[in-house]
Amino acid sequence: MRFENRTAIITGAASGMGLCASQEMAKEGAIVYMVDVNEARVTELAQEIVSAGGRAVPCPCDVRDFDQIQAVVNKCLTDEGHVDIVINFAGGFPARMCGCKDGAFIHTPLDVLDWGIAVNFRAPMLFARAVMEPMMNQKKGVIINIGSVDGETGGAVDYAAEKSGLTYGLTKALARIGAPYGVRCCAVSPGPVLTRAAMSNMKTALGRAAEPIEIVKLVMYLCSDDAAFITGTNYNIEGGRVLLNNA
Repeated sequence: MRFENRTAIITGAASGMGLCASQEMAKEGAIVYMVDVNEARVTELAQEIVSAGGRAVPCPCDVRDFDQIQAVVNKCLTDEGHVDIVINFAGGFPARMCGCKDGAFIHTPLDVLDWGIAVNFRAPMLFARAVMEPMMNQKKGVIINIGSVDGETGGAVDYAAEKSGLTYGLTKALARIGAPYGVRCCAVSPGPVLTRAAMSNMKTALGRAAEPIEIVKLVMYLCSDDAAFITGTNYNIEGGRVLLNNA
């Protein structure tokens, strides 16, 4: 198995791509630390993985709070002695996640903007801040940031800015400082993914949205030893949505 006895901290693990990644990484032998703000749900889902023969640890955590993030990392280090992989799935479109019906940027409440910056950009930076030193000390580690094709094509001003900063600025900077220590950082930028029904209405050149497993397979490849010579890069996996924007 590709990830036998490796630890993987996965945020947004109680739903969507984060849940799919948690399940698939556990099947491949990883010890999965499932991070999510929904304590009851993430605890239930971790138990399901354990019942199926995998190893999973529920980690209730608000990714906007560095103390809670540090507590997750400390638990992983205390339990296993190493932190090998971090995958930042937690995030979302701020207006939808905060119940803001008027999605126009000029009408977006400041608390919605603050939520987006905190969850979509600041949280991955805080996780990197918490894990980079132990990864450097152990001379290995992988951080995967989950962006969005909107970070390249534009879209909602706040979301596009957060994801662009994540996939290009933060990812490349972390890759640069991590490389001398064997720590890699990459980004994956999906287009529409069938984590909710409305995604099926978004246009792509291939005429469909992705299944979550399609995104997760790419993420898992980048986490694996097969990708040991890849760092600092962003991978669009968006069914040709960029082609339509450039047409």
